Amino acid sequence: MLRITDLKVHYGGISALKGVSLSVPEEKIVTLVGANGAGKSTLIRTICGLVPAESGSIRFLGRETTGAPPHLLAREGIVMVPEGRKVFVNLSVLENLLMGAFAREDDDNIKRDVEDIFKTFPRLKERSSQPAGTLSGGEQQMLAVGRALMSRPKLMLLDEPSLGLAPLLIKEVFRIIQKIHDEGTTILLVEQNAMAALQIADYGYVLETGRIVLEGEGRELLKNERVREAYLGETLG
Repeated sequence: MLRITDLKVHYGGISALKGVSLSVPEEKIVTLVGANGAGKSTLIRTICGLVPAESGSIRFLGRETTGAPPHLLAREGIVMVPEGRKVFVNLSVLENLLMGAFAREDDDNIKRDVEDIFKTFPRLKERSSQPAGTLSGGEQQMLAVGRALMSRPKLMLLDEPSLGLAPLLIKEVFRIIQKIHDEGTTILLVEQNAMAALQIADYGYVLETGRIVLEGEGRELLKNERVREAYLGETLG
């Protein structure tokens, strides 16, 4: 579904991505793990058209999308759940969800999708008329995911969905990510929480200082000594 080849990105004089290549097969969960500053968010924002690529190629469903504007990529089916949630704090929960459907014209299906999201996230239904800014961090993360689902994405990009959440909420967020995948959505998951991310991933990549240094099936990477030492605080010894 998504193929990235030799992607390079600069911020001023800083080389953020140094020739990254990866692929995301249809109906799979692919995870990108790495420390702060590794370039994970830069990669996901470049895929979405929010950051320009210096060189390299991004292809979605066989078509070149490098340099395409974000609103066109969203219409094509690439949707991001941003780091820090970025909900519209002064709009209600329901209004936030409807913002996710801005490009759609099938009003009857939109109403059904809202109900489906309320079934997945009962707490959002209870708070549907509340301003999003009054929700807890976990509830805002659920709202951000629900808003993305309202666009009926083909590819969902999740940028650090567990950031700042309590352990029980992290478990719930990853359960929901697995459920979304099981219902047919392809997912590229960017995460610092390597244990949780690789446990649900079909395939994973490790990004360090702008380069892919390891890749493999998710559970195989969990067994890799370098990954365990760097990201799980363990050794295999």
